[in-house]
Amino acid sequence: MESIVKAEQISNIAFGFMASKALFVALHCNIFTSLSGEPKTAKKLSIEAGVPENRIITICTALNSIGLLERENDLYKNSAGAESFLVKGAPYDFGDYLRLQIDRQMYGFMQQLEGVVTDNITPDYVDSYAKWMEDKEEAHLYSESQHAGSLGPGLSLARMVDFSRVDHLLDIAGGTGGLSIRLCEANPNLRVTIIDFPHVVSLGKEKVKDAGLSDRISFIGGNALDYNWPKDVGAVLMSYLYNGVPGESIPELAKQAYSVMQPGGIYLVHDFMVENDRSGPHLAALWQLQHLAFTPTAKSITPSWVSSIMEGAGFKEIKEEVLIPGMTKVLWGNKPIK
Repeated sequence: MESIVKAEQISNIAFGFMASKALFVALHCNIFTSLSGEPKTAKKLSIEAGVPENRIITICTALNSIGLLERENDLYKNSAGAESFLVKGAPYDFGDYLRLQIDRQMYGFMQQLEGVVTDNITPDYVDSYAKWMEDKEEAHLYSESQHAGSLGPGLSLARMVDFSRVDHLLDIAGGTGGLSIRLCEANPNLRVTIIDFPHVVSLGKEKVKDAGLSDRISFIGGNALDYNWPKDVGAVLMSYLYNGVPGESIPELAKQAYSVMQPGGIYLVHDFMVENDRSGPHLAALWQLQHLAFTPTAKSITPSWVSSIMEGAGFKEIKEEVLIPGMTKVLWGNKPIK
């Protein structure tokens, strides 16, 4: 990304939260779904959303200014990106992920970032995943949005990695099974065990049942970091885990994965990773900042560092690919057959 030289560029960063909120309120009011395939006036949108017209005009003006809507005469319509990714039911819709997890949860957590960075906050005040997931409502809200945001990447992961010889996958902190569902759909002989917090598991069982995979995906309710993992598995997946735990605990996670795995098994790590030279991508860097807000000892990870951790645990033939462009990468390696 180019270096900042103008005051306007700084303003764009400082006021960026306003654009985010415009996006979120539009999702909450179903504006993008309402406009799908049919341009409408502000008056018609006002009636459908049950929101006064003056407010709809202000919101739509903001959305038009940032490229999410287009306006011709008095008619508003979705941009191509909004139509593809923000309309409910679209194949790659991740609007629920944005309005629920990002707006309703992550947005607020950033308020404690300054206190975490400056050590001006008491440790028991800092929210953590374990503390957060004790609340059923918060756990379900987070998990619903995370599930919605995992199904698309799950399709990509299923195409990227060969699971044809894996009979049992252990998904550590696997949430409601978004990735595992896609992997099972693509690999008929695969079965999965997911370990996650009890409130997450209760929702996950519903998601798996809806997918028709209850006979192949099972859950264990508990803190995955403290649980005795099943042994003799063919693969271990850790998605969004490395950034959410203290950095010093990561090498032991890789070693534990190695210890429960069959020879020839696959170890996969998927997470927000910045490039080895720390030049970006900026979305990955910002997500690492988000994780720092409630894991003060979190480590900003790079592919080369993750690879070294995997190699240190004994894994070989490590491969690296982008999973979510501009945000996440996945690394995977094999336990040698002796």
